[in-house]
Amino acid sequence: MKTGFTLRNVHFKNRVFVASGTFGYGDEVQNLVEVGQLGGIMTKSLSWKPRDGNPPPRIAETPSGMLNSIGLANIGVHAFIEKKLPYLRTLDTCIIVNIAASSVQEYCDVLGLLNEQEGIHGFEINVSCPNVKEGGLSFGIDCDRTAEITSRLRALTEKPLIIKLTPNVTHISRFAAAVKDAGADAVSVMNTVIGMAVDARTRKPRISTTTGGLSGPAIKPIALAKVYEVAQSVDIPIFGIGGIMTAEDAVEFLLVGASAVQIGTANFIDPSTGVTVAQGIESFARQQGLNDIGELVGALDARRDFSVLQSWL
Repeated sequence: MKTGFTLRNVHFKNRVFVASGTFGYGDEVQNLVEVGQLGGIMTKSLSWKPRDGNPPPRIAETPSGMLNSIGLANIGVHAFIEKKLPYLRTLDTCIIVNIAASSVQEYCDVLGLLNEQEGIHGFEINVSCPNVKEGGLSFGIDCDRTAEITSRLRALTEKPLIIKLTPNVTHISRFAAAVKDAGADAVSVMNTVIGMAVDARTRKPRISTTTGGLSGPAIKPIALAKVYEVAQSVDIPIFGIGGIMTAEDAVEFLLVGASAVQIGTANFIDPSTGVTVAQGIESFARQQGLNDIGELVGALDARRDFSVLQSWL
């Protein structure tokens, strides 16, 4: 069974990754997960300097989901290189470093420094975080700025460059086309949906920033639609993200056009979900008589069959 795929100059052993911000820097779960069975780890976002993030409370449970407003808290790129990267180099999986920034130049500075380091296989660029005042979503909802960032970063690396897009726009496919033309190798679809939670008794928002990013099963139908939209408009690989809890969820994303998937909120319930999903996809493909999991990518049959309904009438 062929389980992996190649992006630019990197081969991934399978199509299941863990999403940025839900798996730390990898070392936090070293005794809980056999990370060698993952296609790769998307690290927690990195900026040039450390960030404290938003004040608490910054996480709230919602029906079928989770609202978060962490604010891209991170240790900064220099501490990452010194304290986290040595461990990540020992892992038998690919490491994709997620980068977040407050300016185009900061994106370039962080990627430029990381590009010199051994043990990093590619970069995922976060232009879509809804929980920060500077950068993040302010870039991700501006097609020209998103393309500019992509173009500037493309010139700095020969490693895979993945742009993480926001669903909080009218047509996400426009942004996917723009970053493809600017040199992106792939897109991650999608980041969280802007949401809000209220405590009726205290009459206050449940998180300090009032609104935040909604993730989990509640957003899966939206994510599937966004992946499908992008897959109809561009021919670069898509990392599907949004409410994946099981192998069947992941297969649905592959069918609508994702080349790979990322496990996010499910990691907070069980950090080994990614491994379970990877095994489940392979089992599903065998049951379907497939020799390559890639045969599932874009294999959705969107035709409508009304024959059964007509027989009832």
